[in-house]
Amino acid sequence: MGIHIPLAYQPVVRHTTLKTTFTGLQHVLSAAETPIHQYRGIKYATIPARFRQSRLFTSYRSSTDATRYGPICPQPKGKTVEEELFAFSGAEPSMRNLKQIESECLNLNITCPGGLTRESRLPVMVWIHGGGDRGSGSHWLYDGGPLVQNSIRLGKPIVLVTINYRLGLLGCAAGPKLLEDNKISGEVGVGNYGLRDQRHALEWVHHFIADFGGDGSNITLFGASTGASDILNHLNSSSNASYPLFARAIVQSPVIDHIVPSVSLAGVHLSKVMSALRTSTIQELRKVPVDKLVNFTSGSRAVDDGVFFKNGFSESCVREQSHLHVPEKLAAHCIVEQHIVDRHGTHPLRAGAKVIQILHHDTLALVPCPAVPAATHQPVIIGDCGYESFVNAPAASDWTPAAAVRRVGAICQSVKRANALLRAYDISAHTPDDEFPERLLELINDARFAWPIHLAAESLLRSRAPLKDSSGVWRYVFDQEAPGSGIPQHASDLLYLFDTARPAFTAQSLITAPDTDMYFPDRFDVDDEDDDEVPFDNSAFDDGGSLDGDDLGPLSIDQYQYTAVRDALQLRWLTFAYGAVPWARDKVFVFGPEGEAGERGPNIFEGRRRIEAWRAALEPLGRALVQKVGLELGNGPSGGALLIQRQMEERPFVVE
Repeated sequence: MGIHIPLAYQPVVRHTTLKTTFTGLQHVLSAAETPIHQYRGIKYATIPARFRQSRLFTSYRSSTDATRYGPICPQPKGKTVEEELFAFSGAEPSMRNLKQIESECLNLNITCPGGLTRESRLPVMVWIHGGGDRGSGSHWLYDGGPLVQNSIRLGKPIVLVTINYRLGLLGCAAGPKLLEDNKISGEVGVGNYGLRDQRHALEWVHHFIADFGGDGSNITLFGASTGASDILNHLNSSSNASYPLFARAIVQSPVIDHIVPSVSLAGVHLSKVMSALRTSTIQELRKVPVDKLVNFTSGSRAVDDGVFFKNGFSESCVREQSHLHVPEKLAAHCIVEQHIVDRHGTHPLRAGAKVIQILHHDTLALVPCPAVPAATHQPVIIGDCGYESFVNAPAASDWTPAAAVRRVGAICQSVKRANALLRAYDISAHTPDDEFPERLLELINDARFAWPIHLAAESLLRSRAPLKDSSGVWRYVFDQEAPGSGIPQHASDLLYLFDTARPAFTAQSLITAPDTDMYFPDRFDVDDEDDDEVPFDNSAFDDGGSLDGDDLGPLSIDQYQYTAVRDALQLRWLTFAYGAVPWARDKVFVFGPEGEAGERGPNIFEGRRRIEAWRAALEPLGRALVQKVGLELGNGPSGGALLIQRQMEERPFVVE
């Protein structure tokens, strides 16, 4: 469809509710028939202090500059996750100079077709980026221009929102000391700061996106990797059960942690951080320079504080038995700003009224809010990429067959179970050097990605089985090769979905896999207790050829394949965002390889994924042990140690 309006030099939105005028810019892809406007760096919440819950922001000046990206959350120095995953060259768009400011990192970006009004009410898609302790919703890879442009072309225009939120320890720290500190400040629960930031972003979009042309009651939440795992956490949250803010979700390659730590267990990790930094109180920890704090791992992205998650959430994860319980009347309520309910009254997703818990500044108050169903079951799309574990290849290349076998035995604490696991993936201490890398990565892939995602999908299906088709679960597999690497690696679907790194096809329409010497040394030595073991040749990890090790030459992707998969992926996601069925509920949608796209029967998993290995070896081990196997093998022989232990060897920071 085409939207015919004159191009504006600087588009503006005069927001009737927030009483401010947002000045944005025309996107570089904007054209006369497909105008695209973008509003950047809009503040959606404030942070009162480090390790405190954020608060929705609504007090703008009469004029708000939305032409520049806002600050992002501080994070470790080095390459971005996207650079490591895809080895972007200097020919790719340069990295923007994004400031990292802890206190001002809660902002969002809005990309939309031009010429919209409050009556347009287009579906809204809100993106939660992944990357663990790193990443940003303002990264050029997630620029909304191409997706919004294609949504217009495909006849399903949307408003796209990308958000920034707190990462690492800044977003995930928790413990008894911090719980008491937050309680003194009048807050309920502890930790999950990044998750609650995301929730506030959804609140802002829900209440204020109308003036940008979006429908706040028709939000599709989508994300990948750790961002996708955050979406699963939101689906299992008490806030979502009592006051849902999104209508549906797309979960792409989530990194699932089956063990959600209790406050006390999370506190053990935080105590190690504090010890390494020679701090003994939360106030001292707040004084530590942020560039030192971001070098410590967060331990877990979520904590079971008895408030954030709904009762019974352990159906989809393994919960620590030392669960901190709070009264159900608190755990069942969401935290929102009081004036939102006062100003807007009825929640558009439901009718009626009940009482919810409101946290406003330092006091608790009871105010009326709309009633909600006893249980919320938003429709979900969920799937994975064919070779997720390629992201672990550099660290995994340090394993020798004998060392990996010993580590698996130590984790399983059972010769029978360890042997069953190793047999299922044809791994032994004598596995040939040229075959071991592929087999090890297959085990890591299944333990860390494919099997946990399958379990999550099955859990979602069971919970929605009695419901109508519109509340269902749709599964997909993404096996299309990524431009550049020629492998369906972790996050390769994002290259097609956002379409921001369009390949420069040659005259032969080929993209050759890049040189991977930068990832893997030719040979290396491992300090192993087996004196008879010969040095292991890891050259097989250099996958410049085919995935199965055959010498078939460089993988290639032509323009037809790229366009076919891009359009199929975008159209299915956009159709879902419009509230329609993306494909038959009893089918699986396949993307790739080699440009294939279409619905297939559920038996496709038998050929595309290692279902038999899951049944024979992973199920008997259980989710917790399988997760540990995937983590330790994926992190390499030395990567399993806590970053804290490495940091403790350095000169610590002392609070003055």
